[in-house]
Amino acid sequence: MNISRLRALILKEFKQMTRDPSSFLIGIIIPLMLIFLIGHGLSMDVKNISVAVVLEDTSPTARDTVSFLDGSPYFIPRYETSMQDAEKLMSKRKADVILCIPPDFTSRLYRGRAPVQVILYGVDTTIANAADAYIQQGLQDWETAHAADFIRSAPSGKGRITAVTRQWFNDANTSSWMFIPGLIVLVMTIVGMFLTSLVMSREWERGTLESLFVTPVRPLEIILAKTIPYFCVAVAGLCLSLLTSRYVYEVPLHGELFLILFSSMEYILAAIGMGLTISSVVKSQFLAAQLSLIFSMLPTVMLSGFIFDLRSVPAAIGYIGHILPATYYMELLKSLFLTGTNWPLILKNCTVLAGYVILFLLLTLKVTKKEV
Repeated sequence: MNISRLRALILKEFKQMTRDPSSFLIGIIIPLMLIFLIGHGLSMDVKNISVAVVLEDTSPTARDTVSFLDGSPYFIPRYETSMQDAEKLMSKRKADVILCIPPDFTSRLYRGRAPVQVILYGVDTTIANAADAYIQQGLQDWETAHAADFIRSAPSGKGRITAVTRQWFNDANTSSWMFIPGLIVLVMTIVGMFLTSLVMSREWERGTLESLFVTPVRPLEIILAKTIPYFCVAVAGLCLSLLTSRYVYEVPLHGELFLILFSSMEYILAAIGMGLTISSVVKSQFLAAQLSLIFSMLPTVMLSGFIFDLRSVPAAIGYIGHILPATYYMELLKSLFLTGTNWPLILKNCTVLAGYVILFLLLTLKVTKKEV
């Protein structure tokens, strides 16, 4: 082996690497982003759980029983005067848990058995199960701390607080009901953004678009010609995904089917616009694939609320998650599938998605110029 020749080849590769920014993107920037997001931004701990507390028993004992909610990083308690108000909060996704203390709680506690009602927002089973475990532990800790006051006075010789748990919007208590809508978002992202960016960048590399630019065709016509076929493919994939979720996984559909199709079409157009923008800027299939991976699949999985609750991550990561259109589409699908037609939430998220469609269409028109 010739050492000088090997040294020259290594030097050549380093020089080639400095001329290709994508090498640094793949080797340095992407690993740093993943380490930052996973290490600092994502946590399986669930925090800032919104709890609607209904104290039908207003005695000091009842208030003290739920005092573990106050000042805890895991809970944000909201004290309501009636179950009707608490149920309205949950239907609007402003409460993850309803904790109801019945009117005879204190008297039954002295008699030896005091039930409390815990209603969980079952659309997100991760949050629901964590909230249930936290509340059960909080009640148990309070009971243990006050054992001398209640256990000895109980006729049976033991006092006990029992949590009667119910889960709304997910009667089967299965995680697949939560993950299937998220998987639909992921599929629409792959088809809409990832595939479109690869195909468009391939056209740039092969010079096909330059050939079109010497014809009278306009940029808007090129963009529409690229958008419509992949929009149709994505809609076909959406229909298959909806049929599979309903008849294979038996995920209920409580909202309007029209609203699911409408919001999905909005997101598909936004995803296609993102893919066209990326490919028109970089004009490299390899680099477009890397950027699409960064801006589509990874954020959709990690920062859209698919797996991790955005309220449990640092504020900066939460802000990044709320920049992504997938976050709003994810919230829409979960709500439409499992909770029903919540018009304030639907109007808000559909408006945001419409804004993204317009934004990426304008960006694509700006970066797609008839220049050879």
